[in-house]
Amino acid sequence: MVDIDEIRKRAQQAKERAAASMQKALEKSEELIDRMEVSGSEKEASPSAAEAEEQINASTQRQVEILGQIFGADGMAQMAANEELLQKMVDAKVAEATASTAEDLMGQLFGEDMGVLAAALEMLEAEDAGEEDEPVFDFELEQNLYTTLEEAMARLEALPEPEPLPYQKNDPRWERFGILLSGIVSNLNSHDLSGMDVEEHIPVMEQKIVSIVRRSWGIDGRSDLLDMIRYLAQEGYILRYQLYGEAASPEELMDEDMDEDDRESTGRAWRFAQRYKNQYAPGFMAGWDIGRAAMLTRWGCYLGWITESEAVGILWDLSQKAAEELHSWREFAQSYLFGGLMWKLLCGDSSAGSYLGYIADAATDLLTGKPEQDGGQWRGCPWPARRKIGFGG
Repeated sequence: MVDIDEIRKRAQQAKERAAASMQKALEKSEELIDRMEVSGSEKEASPSAAEAEEQINASTQRQVEILGQIFGADGMAQMAANEELLQKMVDAKVAEATASTAEDLMGQLFGEDMGVLAAALEMLEAEDAGEEDEPVFDFELEQNLYTTLEEAMARLEALPEPEPLPYQKNDPRWERFGILLSGIVSNLNSHDLSGMDVEEHIPVMEQKIVSIVRRSWGIDGRSDLLDMIRYLAQEGYILRYQLYGEAASPEELMDEDMDEDDRESTGRAWRFAQRYKNQYAPGFMAGWDIGRAAMLTRWGCYLGWITESEAVGILWDLSQKAAEELHSWREFAQSYLFGGLMWKLLCGDSSAGSYLGYIADAATDLLTGKPEQDGGQWRGCPWPARRKIGFGG
């Protein structure tokens, strides 16, 4: 005989334990959110205003990412919503008790849904317990990051890649290519790359994407989204790198309202541009700008802020620019590394070395991974060969 009262009591105790852990996680969310990888926030009018870009987590940290981003997005209001969701889940499952054995029912109550929450909360606590002070962002670290960048770019250059192939104007491969331009961010966040939707349409994932787009990009709807995509496609870091490279001194890029941190960050980015301006033209930044714009396009479509036909059109335009400025997936990935380091220098983020490693690993998986393990997507879609005279028939 199933003891409904006992089951309800145990379920309530589990919910209360989860809620207590959520509260603890919420109190630390401001620290955790700074370490989330959401790829390329452009909110930084100055480096000190920058928030986390891409959620740099290995696939084993996916549950941490989901819980952390949900909690950080809407604070106590989101906490209340999650608690309400838990309560509804408990009530719904208990209502099925008369048709289940006690063992089956407890498996439902404390199975996949509660297991995801418990595992994620445990990982949040473990990660927090292992935190250490980040190194000081000094000149030595800055020089070491240049070495890290150059070594990562060299490793990517050595990866195998199919030869570029010509695409006709109406080639259906353009649509696939456009989706794959979001590959690095998608890989880092374990997003689906088989179609336009980044995730299954379930509340927890929709909340996750809303959190990413709102908190780290400052985008709160269709108008903001289109403005940001337009900025990335027309200006972005291509223009920023050009301006920093043309400046005779970092002081030319500063204004009287900048505090000391802002001035130091400007100096770091200026030195970066000066170091590489003779080796890499501004157009080399295209991968960094386009990759993030493509990801925003897919996120916006997933959230219903733009239609799928609009997203296809935007990705078409981004694809043409990518094919015009760059020559291969390897070069696209190198561009993403390059822009990512400049962004981190502006942010004053001393964990930039690890960030570059995550990007390089994602690009390697996209070029050399096994399809059965959701890898190798770039290898399956050759880069469009550059055309000298328009498109053929």
